[in-house]
Amino acid sequence: MRVVVLVKATADSEAGIMPSTEMLQAMGKYNEQLVDAGVMLAGDGLKPSSQGKRVAFDGPGRTVIDGPFAETRELVAGFWIWEVKDMDEAVEWVRRCPNPMLGPSEIEIRPVFEAADFGEAVTPEVAELHERTRDKLSS
Repeated sequence: MRVVVLVKATADSEAGIMPSTEMLQAMGKYNEQLVDAGVMLAGDGLKPSSQGKRVAFDGPGRTVIDGPFAETRELVAGFWIWEVKDMDEAVEWVRRCPNPMLGPSEIEIRPVFEAADFGEAVTPEVAELHERTRDKLSS
């Protein structure tokens, strides 16, 4: 089971306050444990939303919206992609994570859709396209 683990933004992360050397070392050791256990597939921190953009869709129309974005608690400051046996394993790994922020923070875990989750909508053609794309990503 693949999951995306989302480190939620805080006022400090949105203000661009950088982590301490100690935090970087603790997170580096944690990431090393994830990799050594075969759990971590990818992960990185994200710059504040003031440096980001959103593209809003309405039918054929597209509108570009410059950051910063409101509702800091709804923003993401970093992420991992993990391969775990189930949600319980993901929770156990998150519980071992150093606090990623200076103060109170949250980490959200979301399962990734697999092709089988889409049922009959995945025709042989769609499955082949999906596999071709995944093959290109892994090469």
